[in-house]
Amino acid sequence: MMQLELYRSLWASPGRSAAQIAEEAAAEGFTGLEGGLPADPAERAELARALEAHGLSYIGEICTGGAGPAWWVPPRHASVADHLATFEAALAAFDDFPVQPGFVNCMGGLDAWPLHEALSFFEGALDIARRYGRTVVFETHRTRCLYAPWASVPILEALPELLITCDFSHWVVVAERLIDEEADALALAARHAHHVQCRVGYPQGPQVPHPAAPEYADCLAAHQRWWEAVWTAQHARGYTRTTLTPEFGPDRYLHTLPFTDQPVADLWDIARWMARTERAHFAGWARA
Repeated sequence: MMQLELYRSLWASPGRSAAQIAEEAAAEGFTGLEGGLPADPAERAELARALEAHGLSYIGEICTGGAGPAWWVPPRHASVADHLATFEAALAAFDDFPVQPGFVNCMGGLDAWPLHEALSFFEGALDIARRYGRTVVFETHRTRCLYAPWASVPILEALPELLITCDFSHWVVVAERLIDEEADALALAARHAHHVQCRVGYPQGPQVPHPAAPEYADCLAAHQRWWEAVWTAQHARGYTRTTLTPEFGPDRYLHTLPFTDQPVADLWDIARWMARTERAHFAGWARA
C-alpha cells in the first residue's frame, strides 16, 4: 500500500528562517520541505543546512518566463523561447545544491497561449528535463498553461508522459464553482498526477479562510474527493508513495481584516491542521 509523505511549503512560512521552518516541520512529522532555491547564496546555504540537520527531503520549485508583476505571474509577452530559457536556467541551479530534490515542481508557460504554443513549451521543457536527468512536474496554476480543466485536457491528451502537480484550488476559482461536473478532466488529471498541493479553494477564491470552518465544509469535502481520485490513480500506476503539501499561503491568499490588515488565521496552524486531517483521511482511504 502507498505511503503518504507530507511536505511543508517554504512560501507558506513567511517570517521564519529556514532553520525554524525545518525544525517545526520535523517536530510535526513532515517528510520534507517544498519551495524554490533562495537567490541569496547565504540563504541557500542555510536552507541546505536546515534540511540536512533534520534529515528532511526536498521538493524544488521553479517558475518560467522571468520576473513578472509577482514572482509566480510571468510577463504577459514572454515567448515560448523565453520560458524555456528560464526553465533551463532554474533547473540547472539545482545541480550545485547539496540536498538534491526528489523532483521539481514547475509553474510553467502562460495561460494566454494558444494550444500549439503550450505544447511547444511542454515538449521543450520535457526535453530539457531529460537532459538534466530531472523529474519535473507541472502545476495546475492560474496564469499558467494548466490554469483550468478545459485548457488542461488537450495538453494532457497530447502528452501522455507529462506529470502534474494537482492544486485544484486554482481550477475552482477559475471555474467559479466546485468542479465535480468536470469529471473527465479530473480523471485525466489524476492519471497524470505526481504530487498534490492540498490548498482548499472556494468558488470566489483560491484559499478558504480556514479549512476547518464549517461554512466551507463542502469545499473541503470536494477537494478530498479529488485527492482520493489522485491516490487511486497513483496506486493503479504502481506508486508506492504519494506526496502532499498543505500549501495555504500569504500574498493575499490568506484573508485579512479591513483597515488593520491582520490575518484571520495563522498559516502554520492551518498547515498543521491540514496535515493531521489528511493523515487521517489517507489512512481511511487506504483501509477502504
